[in-house]
Amino acid sequence: MAALRQSFAQLLLLQRGHLIGWAPVCLATGIGLYFSLPVEPGWPAYAALATLGLSMLMLSRWIGQAAAPLAIGVALILAGAILAGARAHHVAGPVLGWRYYGPIEGRVVGIDRSASDAVRVTLDRVKLARVPPHRTPGRIRLSLHSKIEGAAPRPGLYMGATGHLSPPSGPVEPGGFDFQRHAWFQGLGAVGYTRVPLVALAPPEGGQWMFRIRMALSARVQAALGGETGGFAAAIMTGDRSGMGQDTLTALRVSNLAHLLAISGLHMGLLTAFVFAALRYGLALIPFIALRAPVKPVAAALALVVAAFYLGLSGGSIATERAFIMVAVMLVAVMLDRRALSLRAVALAALIVLVLRPEALMGPGFQMSFAATTALIAVFGWLQHDALPRGPKWLRPVIAVVVSSGVAGFATAPIAAAHFNQIAHYGLIANLASVPLMGVLVMPAAVLSVCLMPFGLEWVGLWIMGLGLDWILLVAHWISMQEGARGMVPSPGPLVLPLLSLGALTVILWQGRARLIGALPIAVAFLLWAGVERPRVLIADTGGLVGIMTPEGRALSTAKGDGFAALNWLENDGDPATQEEAAARWPAAQQAEDWPDILALRGKRGLQEVAGCGDAEWIVLNISAPEDWHRGRAGPDAPPCHILDPKALRVTGALAMHGSDLSVITARQVTGARLWNTARSSPEKRSKIASNQ
Repeated sequence: MAALRQSFAQLLLLQRGHLIGWAPVCLATGIGLYFSLPVEPGWPAYAALATLGLSMLMLSRWIGQAAAPLAIGVALILAGAILAGARAHHVAGPVLGWRYYGPIEGRVVGIDRSASDAVRVTLDRVKLARVPPHRTPGRIRLSLHSKIEGAAPRPGLYMGATGHLSPPSGPVEPGGFDFQRHAWFQGLGAVGYTRVPLVALAPPEGGQWMFRIRMALSARVQAALGGETGGFAAAIMTGDRSGMGQDTLTALRVSNLAHLLAISGLHMGLLTAFVFAALRYGLALIPFIALRAPVKPVAAALALVVAAFYLGLSGGSIATERAFIMVAVMLVAVMLDRRALSLRAVALAALIVLVLRPEALMGPGFQMSFAATTALIAVFGWLQHDALPRGPKWLRPVIAVVVSSGVAGFATAPIAAAHFNQIAHYGLIANLASVPLMGVLVMPAAVLSVCLMPFGLEWVGLWIMGLGLDWILLVAHWISMQEGARGMVPSPGPLVLPLLSLGALTVILWQGRARLIGALPIAVAFLLWAGVERPRVLIADTGGLVGIMTPEGRALSTAKGDGFAALNWLENDGDPATQEEAAARWPAAQQAEDWPDILALRGKRGLQEVAGCGDAEWIVLNISAPEDWHRGRAGPDAPPCHILDPKALRVTGALAMHGSDLSVITARQVTGARLWNTARSSPEKRSKIASNQ
């Protein structure tokens, strides 16, 4: 035992100098554990975690250098859980507890476009009729479905409309994407739509100057370029995607070029790299400055200022904040004459992001950007260390682009497949044909257009930029139309991504041959993914849609209604069918011998077509069931069936049934009783929900 302990201590000592990379991993572990809890911790739990964390830090001072990192790692895990809980309580706000219809007033603080191609506005300073201020959400999001043109949304404008609002919905299936949690951290207390034109109630006030600049620049760019190219340029320069249609967005996703649309690490990196290089070499050409000032640090400082302005101009989304932090860490390293691109810089950036926004860990943006950056730095570090042949000088840039695209695509492909259920088979080709153009043409032209804008000559840069974007859109549409461009995969289980991440990080961060142990969790993750079994039955939380798995794919009970749930179910199955195609499977599938005893009824007419439970074990309704149905209307001798109507489903959320015995798992059982899904409940109801977990 002593020999084993000594060997383990020597193994840990070999990692000295390389342990900083594990700090964000430990912090992320604690954050992930917090989000996986079935109930919200109380203050005694946080006090216990803090006490234990401090004890671990004190313990690390006297247990020796070999074991000290383990104690610090435990302290970081505990700190991650505390940070996530503190953030969840810090963003807490009122959540609408019922469906609302009536007058809506508020100030425009965000403009974008929904998945149905409708313009959406985000409002703060919300006023709702007959709703007291302490129960009114701080922010709401409203989709505009009016066919009559009303007042155009503008930053800071007070607007009013009559519309429908409802609380943010829960997962469309147990274990699915939790929009309630997402909305909680965005500060959204209600979402909805209006079918009437917006009315301007008051002119824009002061403040929000950056938002106004952003939308003014977006309008100017779209007016100069027009069409989808103008919308694409506006999205890249300002983060405003409201000018882009769903067809273009779909083509970019299928061709794996959607990352060019989001202002993330690529855009921030290309912009700051171009500005840094231009300033550095421009200042070096001025002898008076070059001989008296440290040109490189000055150029890095000015590039950091430009990056900060770009962050504000883009709207400051989580993805852009993350990209800015990564770039800022690298530019500060340049100013301090340290290596800008290193795993330590990436680890520091990840720590800053996780401390400021712990919820970012759960999103694909954080996971994909840090996976790509970590993999790129590790691979190029290995190539440089191993002194592999680099080829002729004229070919090296091409090799670098190919290797970069391949490594980034390989690192992010499992994460993208897990979140979006698709694999872009020709994504590498599309990126090789597009990404270099972003660096050498599009982003420099964007900077040029902004510099020339005060003189009214921005059209010069925008014209050049449009040429590059036209090519990228051409590549996206051509790739997306190729047969087999998109492959569909089912959603993995909850352990797959953590195991993949653990294995990949072990291979990259661990020193010595023991890093090969990381291949084991990677293999286990892919085996679990390959053997994933989708639920046999899925029931939407509205009661309006039922999906039953058949040999041909999931059969849906209706071709219209609950479209968001239908789309997500089919995507999570890895099924490319549309809702209409899946609904066409329903009549034929009902004749199968193993068809479950489930009856899906819609509206009052559906209730009139049946007399009690009949042969069905489960009856699903999209309207409230009559009271006597819950007692089994087939008679006192017949076994009562299970009734699932909107009233019952509001408590359970969406349902999934597995196996031939139809064992039930509810969305509430998976999500638990957390701040984001119990905020609109009374204290008595919250305690009841928690006791039922």
